[in-house]
Amino acid sequence: MMFGLRRKPSETEYAAPRPVLDLSGPRLRRAFDDLVQSSEPTGGLERYVTALALKASLFDELLGDGKAADLTEAEFLDLAAFITPVRRRISAHLVRYGFEPLRLRLAELAHALDQTDRTDARIAAFEAGFSADSEHRWVRDLGAEVLHFTRPTDYPLMTRWVWDATTETGVLREIWASEDVDAAKIVATNAVATFQTLRDELDVFLAGEGVFRDRHFYIDLLMSHVYAGYINDRGGQYLRTDFTLEGDPMQHTRRMLGLDAVNTETGRTRLRLIDGTVHRFGGLPAPTSKEAADAHS
Repeated sequence: MMFGLRRKPSETEYAAPRPVLDLSGPRLRRAFDDLVQSSEPTGGLERYVTALALKASLFDELLGDGKAADLTEAEFLDLAAFITPVRRRISAHLVRYGFEPLRLRLAELAHALDQTDRTDARIAAFEAGFSADSEHRWVRDLGAEVLHFTRPTDYPLMTRWVWDATTETGVLREIWASEDVDAAKIVATNAVATFQTLRDELDVFLAGEGVFRDRHFYIDLLMSHVYAGYINDRGGQYLRTDFTLEGDPMQHTRRMLGLDAVNTETGRTRLRLIDGTVHRFGGLPAPTSKEAADAHS
């Protein structure tokens, strides 16, 4: 245990053996303090928690209780706009394969979400429906965000940036208790047990920091801010494709969680269609030629 505290039992318990995660309390406290300070100019952490709750409400409205079976392509694009790794690549996939195969896979993924004991099998089946190549690495992120944001308290966030055992990179490494984090050997798989254990540890940490409600969303924000720091400090140019550097210390944190998806004044999203125009959230009118040109700039 990281802080010598009794772990609060999860709302969802998993049968798989739990890994032992050696997290760094000092690194977490520095990250959380920086998150609090960085969020102040743009409304404070409560504003970001509210934004995550709204994102979750959208996912539940479109995917929860079997509604994924009737999902339309336009509705899916609304969701995809909130998933950064997906929104850059999904248009080409839809042009090549069409929406119907993806809808069927999403409906299967989101079916009977109360059955959390089959999470690993559920994700594996979803990934198996796509080509196992570099062009489809976003599939894991899509499945992970669908599960988490449709049922935030039942499923931990299991995206590749939280932890990717194949490359041994992610938030888990950035908060590992080691003097040389880069050289540390982290024995943790991509199974749900790893992500649930991480969430339980962060839940205990945030409780100790005085966070008493919506901790599942605070955990998302903390993890996103940790990885945003990695992008800023050590990520290299290939990680910055989606994360142009500007002065806002919360820019990358928002973008990791897709909270920069929609311009609330125009309805324009960051999802670009195959013809170069931008997707409009909620079926709003198509963009003008000038807006289409701006999307390329």
